[in-house]
Amino acid sequence: MKNSRKAWLRKRLKITLIFLLVLGLFLVGFATYTVRQSFPQESGRIQLPELKAEVTVKRDKWGIPHIYAANSHDLFMAQGYIHAQDRFWQMDFWRHIGSGRLSEMFGSSQVDTDKYLRTMGWARVAQQEIQEINAEMKAYLEAYADGVNAYLTEHQGSALSLEYTVLKFLNPGYKPEPWQILHSLTWGKVMAYDLGRNFESEIERAIFLKTLTPAQVEELFPPYPQDLPVILPELQQGERAGKGRNKNVEVLLNSPDVLPALESITKPMIALEQLIGPRGIGIGSNNWVISGQRTTTGKPILANDPHLGVQIPSIWYEVGLHCTPKIAECPYNVSGFSFAGMIGVIIGHSDRIAWGVTNVQSDVMDLYIEKINPKNSNQYEGNGKWVDMQLVQETIQVAGSQPIVQTVRYTRHGPILSDVSPNLKQFKSNQPLELPQNYAVALRWTALAPSKLAYAVPQINRAQNWQEFRTAASNYDVPAQNLVYADIDGNIGYQMPGKFPIRAQGNGRYPVPGWTDEYEWQGYIDFDKLPKSFNPPQGYIATANNLVMREYPYLITADWVYGYRAKRIVEMISQQTQPISLKDVQQIQADNRNLNAQTLVPLLKSIAVDTPRLQAAQKLLRDWNLQLEMTSPAAALFEVFWKHLLADTFDDQLPETYFPDGGDRWYAVVANLVKQPNSSWWDKRNTPKVENCDQILRQSFIKAVDELERIQSKNPNNWNWGKLHTITFRNATLGKSGVAPIEALFNRGAFATSGNGETVNANRWRANKSFEVTDIPSLRMIVDLGNLDNSVAIHAPGQSGHAFHSHYNDMVEPWRQIEYHQMLWESKNVTENTTAMLRLIPKLAE
Repeated sequence: MKNSRKAWLRKRLKITLIFLLVLGLFLVGFATYTVRQSFPQESGRIQLPELKAEVTVKRDKWGIPHIYAANSHDLFMAQGYIHAQDRFWQMDFWRHIGSGRLSEMFGSSQVDTDKYLRTMGWARVAQQEIQEINAEMKAYLEAYADGVNAYLTEHQGSALSLEYTVLKFLNPGYKPEPWQILHSLTWGKVMAYDLGRNFESEIERAIFLKTLTPAQVEELFPPYPQDLPVILPELQQGERAGKGRNKNVEVLLNSPDVLPALESITKPMIALEQLIGPRGIGIGSNNWVISGQRTTTGKPILANDPHLGVQIPSIWYEVGLHCTPKIAECPYNVSGFSFAGMIGVIIGHSDRIAWGVTNVQSDVMDLYIEKINPKNSNQYEGNGKWVDMQLVQETIQVAGSQPIVQTVRYTRHGPILSDVSPNLKQFKSNQPLELPQNYAVALRWTALAPSKLAYAVPQINRAQNWQEFRTAASNYDVPAQNLVYADIDGNIGYQMPGKFPIRAQGNGRYPVPGWTDEYEWQGYIDFDKLPKSFNPPQGYIATANNLVMREYPYLITADWVYGYRAKRIVEMISQQTQPISLKDVQQIQADNRNLNAQTLVPLLKSIAVDTPRLQAAQKLLRDWNLQLEMTSPAAALFEVFWKHLLADTFDDQLPETYFPDGGDRWYAVVANLVKQPNSSWWDKRNTPKVENCDQILRQSFIKAVDELERIQSKNPNNWNWGKLHTITFRNATLGKSGVAPIEALFNRGAFATSGNGETVNANRWRANKSFEVTDIPSLRMIVDLGNLDNSVAIHAPGQSGHAFHSHYNDMVEPWRQIEYHQMLWESKNVTENTTAMLRLIPKLAE
């Protein structure tokens, strides 16, 4: 009896194990099927309605498509189709940002963000652009939309992307709508916001005035240092740009009640940062171009690495667009980096020219304090009279809830941002600063008027020379960029395009009164008067968001990025005694030298330390090459010290929201302060004694040693910068859900990285947050105008937007190690490296 029971138990156990195994295999199979069903078809044939002729799409081993089409319509239609194949979730998400419709996808958690975006009104501006668009551009954008919609017709739900499988549990009724021209145009608005937001600095300075003197505030926003380079040193003209303090500072000092409104505007901005990445003044990009006079090839070399927020999928999509043949109707033969959602190539090269972009970080946003009629909240004062506001009704659809109706109020300056400040009602009545009912804050911004950016991209893509490039650049109005140029004839150039306001008074550094004409915009700087250079005598042009020239008759901004990255780039180009090769340019992009350490390490070497452990730590700095390499103990020590130095010096005097982030501005602030060892900034308010520079340096050094001993090792030689300074690529939506299993599906990391935000290899961390990397060189590109097939590039994390696809994050490791892939160009080279070929063919008439 006992034996038979054992046999029965063994049989049951065996059956259970087999069942669990089969169930496990079924679940694995189901999961694999669910994940893989959204992967794009990369070979064979697909019939597309609206296509005029056959299109060939060759994908190389990095997943990069090279599209060959006989006409412009088919070229851009195929680009739309391929973008949708690889990145539709990203496209869908970004168009919902652009139109302020996130609540339709994600429910009530996004209502406040949608209200903020609807107040900005990007979709309303894009609709105006559609009314004004010319026939050619409209045809291109319609062709692109046709390509996206052809893909959507055959794919829905989990067949589009794994994210839709997860979203179905959160929002079962959601179904993507067809793509429209509007959705492509709002892309530019989102990028303009992502690359701008200088009004944040206006708010920061104004809030500082609550507790600091104007002189102290200006110490925290120092002028551009004389020892840092400018983009165009050969050009000098007119009066010095960037005027000093003016009457608007006194206005705020006399009207402090408006400051809570300014503070509250930052709340929805922070929410939006969670979606599109942390931004702010000081974050930018590098590009440079070197004349053939200085290169091994005798032809120019052009390099570019734009710095953007960490995200997965990559913000960039690498692609080749080729007309076969290249003719007047189809004049495109171009390769480089596009945005999924927009036609053309944003950064790259054609068969004739190459170009790169960095952000000017121009001051094109002004905040106006508006006086509101206490008897009518929809009227504001203008030159002594009450003026009716423009009222726009917006209906926000909310998944799983009732629609919300919002009224957006406009003054002559723009939308009232303080209307979308949910935290205003949270200010307690016993606070000394209360927002009066008759004040509001409006935003004037160049991006809230119709733009011609969409024209610029295809025009640059087909430009054949410097003159045509400049004509195209004249439409590159928002966001303003530093464009570097090179061509196969050996020319190099620089052009700053953009819409830059000419102000009647003021320099955009503080919010200004809106009830008078004293601070109105009087127009924009003429394009022909904007800075440019062609074949300069030094044989190179380098930009890193730094000052364009020492003297210029118009105001571009008073808040240039301080040129620490630029200084290092210029040093490495100008001090090279031998002709510069592509390998040399790669080494420049890989450089991790910390110019902040160049200032502070000599001071740290001289501080008195009296214990063996502190002396051992100090010795690391004596032997250090100032490179922030991944495995460097000294790099870890210095960056941890920098975090503590900023906190020990400033945190007791600044609001927590504005604790120093450690970027380029703080390099300049501290470089000035160490020359003033008894400055009041060094004194800690919460101690009875008066501290000086040396005491704070020593205190911060000791704290850094303590922290590293606690979190890494008692042995200083085991400290490691890369283990602290890691990067995690997070999906902007579901990757930040707070649900670990969902996040694990879409996020990748953490990966050790080198550098920091001000090294040429700019992997930014924020001293007021953590050592985690927030912004990166989102792509690196080096173009050889002597042989375009020698050009190289990399972007992170990969080409595909599909989790678990082989190209989802396969570029992370080469990107981390500053390695590249070849930018395949000639048709023969592309064919030899093709791993999959897809033929898109016209749908046969029935």
